[in-house]
Amino acid sequence: MEKLADYKEISEIIKEQGGDSFKLCYQCGKCDVVCPWSGIRNFSMRKLVRGGNLGMSEIEGEDIWLCTTCGKCSQACPRNVGQVESGIALRRLATDYGIYAASADPVRSIRSALNAEGNPFMEDRSKRADWAKGLSVKTFASDMEILYYPGCYLSYDPRLKKVAVATASILNKASVNYGILGSKENCCGESIRKAGDETLYLQLAKENIKTFIDHGVKRILVSSPHCYHTFKNEYPEFMVNFEIVHIAQYVFELIREGRLELSKEYKKKVTYHDPCYLGRHNSIYDEPRQVLQKIAALELREMVETREESFCCGGGGGRIWMDTPKGERFSDIRLQQAVETGADVMATACPYCIANFEDSLLNSKDDESIEIKDITEIIQEAIS
Repeated sequence: MEKLADYKEISEIIKEQGGDSFKLCYQCGKCDVVCPWSGIRNFSMRKLVRGGNLGMSEIEGEDIWLCTTCGKCSQACPRNVGQVESGIALRRLATDYGIYAASADPVRSIRSALNAEGNPFMEDRSKRADWAKGLSVKTFASDMEILYYPGCYLSYDPRLKKVAVATASILNKASVNYGILGSKENCCGESIRKAGDETLYLQLAKENIKTFIDHGVKRILVSSPHCYHTFKNEYPEFMVNFEIVHIAQYVFELIREGRLELSKEYKKKVTYHDPCYLGRHNSIYDEPRQVLQKIAALELREMVETREESFCCGGGGGRIWMDTPKGERFSDIRLQQAVETGADVMATACPYCIANFEDSLLNSKDDESIEIKDITEIIQEAIS
């Protein structure tokens, strides 16, 4: 390892960046055993933690950028080391020095796009609500029941716009009094924070919070587990507490209250993938399954790794923007697990998961044997 500074200096820097829990590690290695990278390539979270604890780290290397923040290591750790937070601390250190490994270099352009347009795609901010044209979606007002925040992927990506449309169809069918803020909202900032740019995250978060407060927002509906996690667990750092609900939870709520009826059959076998940030990070496992099980004729099948043990798609921790070589993509492995269930549809509830699984499907020999859908797209078919 390259020694960047003496023990005290580098340890203090890591502590300041949020990695103080490095010191709790006693090198049991359980993190390496459960890590999705295990068996794919040579990567050791235990080694990263040890390097930080000794005041040594290779911030010029690729290893600090590999973690998808899936949370399996934190789940298995007997000492609450906080590997995710500690790994992000090293990325913050690298970002402060302007150092990016080759695979993480795309993060530079993502930063520029977020600064310029408030979204990672460098798309015109004024077009953020274009997906909603012709759908009777209103601009949010303070007397409305809920704000729908579709997020960046659903606002701009051609494939994921279909999920936003499906969500609007469900809300309209249930007569929900909701609205959107369109160009007035920014990216939630989750992925750029996990990629090490704390300053930009703070900027995006503060602007969003001001917008929410100025418009009288109290309850926020999201489609992305990453937005959910950030709004629910990280924005309270600014002394604000909006009520956050994921669409999977909200649909279950609408059905339970009798506001939404799933009247049509869906004669397909479906397997559900638990997104890391909906499942492990926020313990939302039951509602998506309960909603799917309420759809007539739908047969739900489980994969070999499910719920707390769900296998990561590879998109978290800012990895959605980074380069992953063919043969090292988690989504390829997970897609194969889905195919092995004999399901017609692989359902999930996360835009990163959908983007990665669709990409894997395009490069798979099973490209015609299974469909990738968000649960809202299945629900839309069951109500229309």
